[in-house]
Amino acid sequence: MKLTELELQTVRREFPAFSQPDQTVFLDNAGGSQVLQCVADRIHTYLLTNSVQLGASYRTSQQAGERVAQARQAVAELINAYDDREVVMGGSTTGLMFLLIQAILPSIQAGDEIIITNTDHEANIGAWKRLQAAGAIIRVWEVNHHSLELELSTLHNLLSTRTKWVAMTHASNVLGTINPVAEVAKLVHTVGARLCVDGVAYAPHRLVDVQASGADIYVFSFYKVFGPHYAVLWGHFDLLSQLSGLNHFFIDAEDLPYKLQPGNVNFELSYGCGGIRDYLVKMGQSFGGAGSARAQMQLAFDRFEAHENALAEQLLSFLRHRPQVRIIGLSEVEQGSYKRVPTISFVVDGKSSESIVRHIDQYGIGIRFGDFYAKHLIHALDLEKHGGVVRVSIAHYNSSDEINRLIQHLSEII
Repeated sequence: MKLTELELQTVRREFPAFSQPDQTVFLDNAGGSQVLQCVADRIHTYLLTNSVQLGASYRTSQQAGERVAQARQAVAELINAYDDREVVMGGSTTGLMFLLIQAILPSIQAGDEIIITNTDHEANIGAWKRLQAAGAIIRVWEVNHHSLELELSTLHNLLSTRTKWVAMTHASNVLGTINPVAEVAKLVHTVGARLCVDGVAYAPHRLVDVQASGADIYVFSFYKVFGPHYAVLWGHFDLLSQLSGLNHFFIDAEDLPYKLQPGNVNFELSYGCGGIRDYLVKMGQSFGGAGSARAQMQLAFDRFEAHENALAEQLLSFLRHRPQVRIIGLSEVEQGSYKRVPTISFVVDGKSSESIVRHIDQYGIGIRFGDFYAKHLIHALDLEKHGGVVRVSIAHYNSSDEINRLIQHLSEII
């Protein structure tokens, strides 16, 4: 069930963007979400009261170190990490992936096989291809062109005893499909390989649980999850301990996460990210939840999911009844064994995707067109002739009235 009007207003009060005059209707949330007041407040507080280097003996430096450590612990709780030392933070998912590849590179031998998909954002494709310089062989797990699913049987045929890594997305930033990563992990581990999951398009819509995912590496960006332009990479402690260090030569190989954070983290953004956890706990409590912080966060996401599903179905129903529209991904919130996040892409016969978005722009509604760095997927589905897809990406703070406004103006052009 959707959030009530009172609940939705409670949510929207946490985001300063919604108090602005002539406010944009934000339906490009997969490109970047709105930022929480509590996140901005933490960044502001850190910069104005603790902007010093860590590790000194004086009080302000000690307080700064405590705040950065608390933020890492908050992120560990947010993603259900075993140990907060497994939490590696950095500037972006793309940046963290390139750092990961540098750390993995010395362990790669000629003939090792890496499996990537053709549905992922380039961050989880291009980085892995760099291992070809060490003799790695890249194999591609291709999406089924009819079902638009990554089928386990296809992966099974690609896996071998030479497979070292499989890289995939938890949810496609174009298709919106939620992939069965836990099932994939079991299959990957049977041949002794490891799984790297890009959770960028998943994390804004479901509570990340790295333990339940079965992944060996899990990465996503906070600026898609109501925070600052920053990101996190999680990995099992034993795995991260084995990776080559990326920091100064005198940094101990067991000094996690510091050995994988050259130049250290951004202190104020790290501290700001702790506000995401606080917001989710607060929302869980406002919905009547009880128990642990994780239980509160799960309740918040359960309510958000139900709200987002109702809004997504509102738009999908409109699109399904337009014969000239092709929905790129599941045409319903749930189909078969697959579910989707409310990231909805489509193309229209006889119209460029850009022309549709330009029409919507004039009404103060933010949607987008293009390939969204999923170039291999757009090419595989022959969508370049449309100029990519039109993408509407919904978040839990959007309203039914906003979707109706979008539908009204879409109906003028499609």
